[in-house]
Parts: sequence; C-alpha cells; structure tokens
Amino acid sequence: MRFTIYQESRVGKRRTNQDRVAYSYTRDALLLVLADGMGGHLYGEVAAQISVQFIAQSFQQEARPKVSDPILFLSRVLSNAHHAILDYAFDKQLSDVPRTTIVACLIQDGVAHWAHAGDSRLYLIRRNKVFAQTRDHSRVQLMLDQGLLDAEAAASHPGRNRIFSCLGGNHPPQIEFSRAVTLANGDVIAMCSDGVWGPIDTDSLVRTLSNGRVMEGVPALMDLSEAAGGAQCDNMSLIAVAWHDELQEDSPETVSTRGMPADAYTTQMEGFGRRRPDQEDLSEDEIEKAIREINAAIHKFK
Repeated sequence: MRFTIYQESRVGKRRTNQDRVAYSYTRDALLLVLADGMGGHLYGEVAAQISVQFIAQSFQQEARPKVSDPILFLSRVLSNAHHAILDYAFDKQLSDVPRTTIVACLIQDGVAHWAHAGDSRLYLIRRNKVFAQTRDHSRVQLMLDQGLLDAEAAASHPGRNRIFSCLGGNHPPQIEFSRAVTLANGDVIAMCSDGVWGPIDTDSLVRTLSNGRVMEGVPALMDLSEAAGGAQCDNMSLIAVAWHDELQEDSPETVSTRGMPADAYTTQMEGFGRRRPDQEDLSEDEIEKAIREINAAIHKFK
C-alpha cells in the first residue's frame, strides 16, 4: 500500500476535547477511526476513548497482515465498543450512559469499507467531487429526506445536533455500512466530526483536500472551520488519507508498507492520559483512575 495520511484534533472554544481520532496500518491494511463523545464531566471523552482505543487495538490483534472479513470486523468491533461503554457505565453506576458518534474505515486489497453511527462524517473525494459520503443519523437529516427542510434551513436548525444513533446511550446503535469501493489513484478519504463540517460548506472541504496534499490541507481546513465557528467553535477532528497507486513517484510524506513484516503495525492515537491545557482541572490521580477504568472496560470484550 502507498498513501499519505494526516490527522489533527483541536478543542475549539470548548472546555474539554471529547473528540478522539486514530489510524493504524499493517503491510496490507489501513484503519481510520474517529469518535465525537457526548456526556458530562469526562464521560463523553471516555466513551470516545473506549471506542477508538478498542477498535484500534482489535485491528492490531486481527490484521496479520489484514482482517479476514472487513464488514464482519467492523460490525463486531463497533458492537463490542458499544457494549464496553455500557459496561463502563454499569460499573460506575451512572444514571446516564455516555455516548459517542463513530465512523471507521478499513482499507485492504485497494478496497475501502466503512461504517458509522451518528453525524461524524466520511467523504470520499474523487476528481474534485464527492464520490461517496456517509448519511447523518440525525433528526435534521430525516427532515431533509422527508422534504420538511431545505439545506439552508437545516444549516441553522436548532435540533441539528440531535442524533438518533450512537455508541453507548440507552438504545442499541443503528450502524450503517457502506458498499465496497475500489480506490483509484488520487482518491482522498476524509473523516471529521461536526465541529469541522458544521461551520463550512462541502465545496470548501472538497476544494481544500482534493489536491491530495493532506499534510497541508488538513490544518488549512481546520483553520477555516475554527474561524467560521467563532466564539461557539466546537471540538474539531479531521483525518484524511490520499491513496496512491504503485506507479506514482514517492514523496517524503508518502507511506509505503511494502517492506513491513506481516505481523508489524504502526498506530497514531492520542492516549487519554496525555495532559492538555483543556484538562488542567484534572488531577493526575483522576487521569490515572480514568485510564484504568477505560482499560478494564475494553479488556472484558477482547
């Protein structure tokens, strides 16, 4: 495989960052995953961390060097991540189960498969256009589908952030799976939370990322969304990968997995315990306790 990849997450104007984003790859498979947590003090962040960490660790264990069935893998890991969040809430005796959106994409044999619940989005950009896109699991999207709203009214609707499917919460998630898409040279897959896509239009996203220079495009798009979000700017997370065929000349940013051992993997994932300015109100003991509880919830479903 040959690709260029870049991810970034920012707190925006919020007190904490409840988004999580990660990627992991082996010689023959690449996983991208993004979650946008919802809940009170720590808990939305925990739900997102459990989901992303569980899915990434499952990939590390099973992709040797690729998974046997991509859709079955995505179905199982998203469902088990949901139950790990429920188990965490049960152990903590929480009255309100934390929740998180999820979008995950698995690429192997040059074919992309993805699954999602909620309104974090995946865009597949091909030849300067959106070739495929996830459909938000939101009340506003349902109203759009029924002809009760137009796009302009949807952009400012007060219920635009109300979603009906997620991991965690009190109802089983309605996970939606894509068809298999064979990737072409120059394709860009971008996954982002609503803090990125909400303040800007799709044309801006496509225009910024379609040239495939994701190392430059991701920070530029984050800057654009942050400026447009203004004083109400939400957490923002974006991961983008530009797909290259074997004939394209390598650049310094290009990842080539050709020489990787079959049992090796590389992962980029921010750990829960890393201190950030938005977590200054948490003590070291609180962080260490949260890490133990997250790992315990994940371990039960391995």
